[in-house]
Amino acid sequence: MLGIGGNMGDVRRRFNHLFVYLKRSLFVDIVETAPILKNPPFGYLEQDDFYNSLIIVKTCLRPKALLRYILAIEKKFGRIRSFADAPRTLDIDMIFYEQEVIESKVLTVPHPHWYKRSSVLIPLSHMQTKM
Repeated sequence: MLGIGGNMGDVRRRFNHLFVYLKRSLFVDIVETAPILKNPPFGYLEQDDFYNSLIIVKTCLRPKALLRYILAIEKKFGRIRSFADAPRTLDIDMIFYEQEVIESKVLTVPHPHWYKRSSVLIPLSHMQTKM
């Protein structure tokens, strides 16, 4: 399951372009998407609210390869990493990867604190496929 978010520019339009991009991808198949919801920022609070959603995907990529793939997508969609919790055009987080638990320098799955974030819990409550 991927979490997506953004608060710079036309985020809803960017999400629609992302959905089209992923539907054409050779590496992932979209199983289900959650509604796009607006949420307040956390961490750095002096920024606009975020739009967030969830996407359940099937993939043949292993977790670290999937991470590299989603980082490349973020870059393609204009993501610039300036500081932690900064405003962003597109953020893609790996929330879950099957039932795996991964703790490494580059990847932690399940995503830390997912169970405390309304940006995950509320869209998840709207989905048919439960994790």
